[in-house]
Amino acid sequence: MEKSRTHPHHRKVDEHTWLIDTGLNRPGHTGCYLVRSGNELAFVDCGASTSVPGLLQALQELGFRREQVRYILPTHVHLDHAGGAGRLLELCPAALLATHHRGLPHMIDPGRLQQGAMAVYGEAAFRRLFGDLVPAPESRCRALEEGDTLPLGDTALRFLDTPGHANHHGCFFDPRGGNLFTGDTFGLRYPELDAAGSPFLLATTTPVAFDPDAWNRSLEKMMALEPERACLTHFGPLEAPARWLPLLQASLETHVRIALEEEENPEEGREERLREALKERILEAAQAHGALPGKDEVESLLEIDIGLNAQGLAVWLARRARRREKGL
Repeated sequence: MEKSRTHPHHRKVDEHTWLIDTGLNRPGHTGCYLVRSGNELAFVDCGASTSVPGLLQALQELGFRREQVRYILPTHVHLDHAGGAGRLLELCPAALLATHHRGLPHMIDPGRLQQGAMAVYGEAAFRRLFGDLVPAPESRCRALEEGDTLPLGDTALRFLDTPGHANHHGCFFDPRGGNLFTGDTFGLRYPELDAAGSPFLLATTTPVAFDPDAWNRSLEKMMALEPERACLTHFGPLEAPARWLPLLQASLETHVRIALEEEENPEEGREERLREALKERILEAAQAHGALPGKDEVESLLEIDIGLNAQGLAVWLARRARRREKGL
């Protein structure tokens, strides 16, 4: 039976960190992290508005109060990470919303963000998945830049500017246990496809600001911190991330190669061709990885992300074409 969105699974990551399943898309697809230091709490990512009741229930079940929440920290403003930020801010009276300086204006005025998401998902799916976007009051927001720190109890979280998946993406580092909250910059992990102790990682090239060169620079910056654990939004903590970095880099290279092979073809039908090419190679990679489910089960598991990745690669190729026309 599918878990109710208002009764999310939560589990302890370490003595001061919990993973909460927001219930978006399916169980085990989209999480957020609750971080505690002393009597203060921070949510890193928060799912959609439809996720907020479950987050507050998890807070209560863990023995915490809304008044203890000091920060709401979206890694970026894609709606599966930040769509619930405004609603959660309303319900946590002492909280401050802090995110990348490029993304914050879309939290204060989410109109363009909503229009863009509707273009990607369609209006009916948007309403079902994400609900309403609540504007965040500017007085309760902070724009973050590279190296900013956020005092939390007896520690401080560090913000890293990590473009590549999106130009408004940032990660948060907790120095106490070496947790790096990676949003989408360490890719997508599918726990169902773990094999022989090895994770299956997939780069996420969703619209509209995929930049593979910037992404690789971001990974270098992240690994320079020597994190003990990468806390992925999709989905779950990953121990010893430096060990698994080549898996993500290989996926990133595959996506770029597929896009460049398509670049000289007509634009008509491009997204569908990209989707088919991605599906073929990603399913091959999953089977080579030793994934346990059958091909149909793997395809069903990856279907949403393959479609979004194809859209993002098509946008990237269009952006490259515009730059060439301008002689850039």
